[in-house]
Amino acid sequence: MVTKKERVKLAVAHQETDIVPYNIGFTIPAWGKLVEYLGRTPTIEELGLHIVSLSATSPDAWLEVKPDFWKDEFGVVWNRTIDRDIGNPEPIFLEPSLKDYQFPDPDDPERYAQFPRFIEANKDKFILCEIGFSLFERAWSMRGMENLLVDMKENPSFVHELMDAIADFNIRIIRNAVKYPIDGFYFGDDWGQQRGLIMGPLLWREFIKPRLKRMYEEVHKAGLPVFIHSCGDVKELFPELIEIGVNVFNPFQPEVMDIFEMKRKYGDKLTFFGGISVQRLLPFGTPEEVKRETRRILKEMGRGGGYIASPSHAIPKDVHVENILALMEVLQNQ
Repeated sequence: MVTKKERVKLAVAHQETDIVPYNIGFTIPAWGKLVEYLGRTPTIEELGLHIVSLSATSPDAWLEVKPDFWKDEFGVVWNRTIDRDIGNPEPIFLEPSLKDYQFPDPDDPERYAQFPRFIEANKDKFILCEIGFSLFERAWSMRGMENLLVDMKENPSFVHELMDAIADFNIRIIRNAVKYPIDGFYFGDDWGQQRGLIMGPLLWREFIKPRLKRMYEEVHKAGLPVFIHSCGDVKELFPELIEIGVNVFNPFQPEVMDIFEMKRKYGDKLTFFGGISVQRLLPFGTPEEVKRETRRILKEMGRGGGYIASPSHAIPKDVHVENILALMEVLQNQ
């Protein structure tokens, strides 16, 4: 019998599988809806999810400085009074200099203490080591979005220094994490908005692409695939992402790109992960519409491998539980 881990590996290798591997992420409110409806907390096995993630995070990485305000290990305070999942960063603390700033220790063995136990408990699933806020997002959360974008034009030497320091930190995380039997690395870093890139292609190539290449090369040295997450319309970057070693692209938003066209153009080189709309289909469709469109996506995108089915982001709070159940029914009964 094909395991969930094997299905994902085959999909990444652009080979068809008995069923299309799938995964579902939930926001805290959406997960709460499902738990309340079922009257219990479903397990990963019950949901049939194929991918699990762990991160090399220090046990004391998050400190609640006041109710619903959490300080991360980089010094950023996140206001979670509205968005309980991520939050909004409070006013900036980093001036345009790293002279007095100390990065966290990526070699702290406590970061990796949970790896053996987690890996043993999920041997049949595809295990990703995840670095969220892996470059641009880490930089702007520390410096402030507007400030960082202005810095790219007015203080580029500082931006190069900051981006290099973040990449160096991540590379040390990668080198430590790949000592364990994980199956891939997942980098979260949003560069897009609903129409194109936040910083534009020229600045992306100057400040972001070279550091991505370094990080992705480190993963490939260990013989592992690179998964990336970037929200928004970033399809103009697909040729360059392929060039620097991306294997799997997520979240694959159908509102900002024609997912079927992207599969035709790049499906021999990129595996796509996502594609089931959380902006239109899941919040506004009927359960029957959810089922019909999910079946269509599985059929078209799954042909020839190179596809992992998933909502195009964690399911948001405005999705009715009936639509969550409709999605799960199709995914679980392929």
